[in-house]
Amino acid sequence: MQAVGILEQLVAFPSVVGQANGAIVEWIRAYAAQCGARITILPGPEGDRSNLFATIGPVDVPGYILSGHMDVVPANEPAWSSDPFTLRAEAGRLVGRGTSDMKGFLAAALAALPALAARTLGRPIHLAFSYDEEAGCRGVPHMIRRMPDLCARPQGAIIGEPSNMRAILAHKGKAAARLEIRGRAGHSSRPDQGLNAIHAMASVLAQAVGNAERLALGPFDAAFEPAYSSLQIGTVKGGQAVNIIPDLCVAEFEARAISGVSPSGLLAPLRARAESLRSDGLDVNFEIMSEYPALSLASDAPLAHLLAELTGQEPLAAVSYGTEAGLYQAAGIDAIICGPGDIARAHRPDEFILLDELMACQSMIEALGDRLAA
Repeated sequence: MQAVGILEQLVAFPSVVGQANGAIVEWIRAYAAQCGARITILPGPEGDRSNLFATIGPVDVPGYILSGHMDVVPANEPAWSSDPFTLRAEAGRLVGRGTSDMKGFLAAALAALPALAARTLGRPIHLAFSYDEEAGCRGVPHMIRRMPDLCARPQGAIIGEPSNMRAILAHKGKAAARLEIRGRAGHSSRPDQGLNAIHAMASVLAQAVGNAERLALGPFDAAFEPAYSSLQIGTVKGGQAVNIIPDLCVAEFEARAISGVSPSGLLAPLRARAESLRSDGLDVNFEIMSEYPALSLASDAPLAHLLAELTGQEPLAAVSYGTEAGLYQAAGIDAIICGPGDIARAHRPDEFILLDELMACQSMIEALGDRLAA
């Protein structure tokens, strides 16, 4: 099956983040098995979602991982000009949810499988397809922990996030947290008889704003835009009516960290401030929802040289968005970003990938197979 036909099948699965993904996993499993791959399905703790790991070539020698996620963000934007889960071809564009982010890469990798299987590979190529990447890389850590049982330690991982087929050496780390403060409701005319959860939250919000302003003063890493770590308040919810003392307020925070800075460490002062509110009689729950570390691959690393040769372009220093690459690196596996499509098209109505990008990615993967042939 050609890459476009595979992409059409993948887009048709509404594999929205946080939902069951058995249908797309089973389709990929069946297709990869027909191509001669050895496949392991790795259910996650949620019970209705799984990672998929497949290998072409020997498993007992180091090879390379092609890493991608099967989930997509919701497609609720009213500006879609066609069904987001039906692939539409238009003037060299392939339109549909997930085409750039990142089912295009999955389709290119799967389309390359027959050619890879026809070679006698001296070193393997692994497909590592994860779930719930869009929720903060929640699925892939479970698969990474299982890899020592599945294959020899890989020489490197290529994370196929949309990068216009140019390799990327670094990205920021990220952590997201949810804070829930519970007070005591009452009539607004008697504030002395209640505990105002929004007022309590305000002190944490003020600290977050102050910390964000201080982060803009450095430290800096000029490879990133912006060149500093950042912190923001993403959502705030609370209250029922203006004359009711609010007994619940919930806020979500996000930190993005340059290399060498802990993303969750940027949120630690907010946790400390929130937990200090317990002495006022408030119930406080501060939860880290997701976290992944920054990626920082040296420009002279063998994996960087390999991707420069495969793509014909020198790698870019860094991007500010995050991927699963930092988790692979933290596990001792060199990682780099390189995939078809453009991140600027992701999470938007009429998301698309160019046919030429899809074909270029398949050619790159097949060229990698040529290098690994016995």
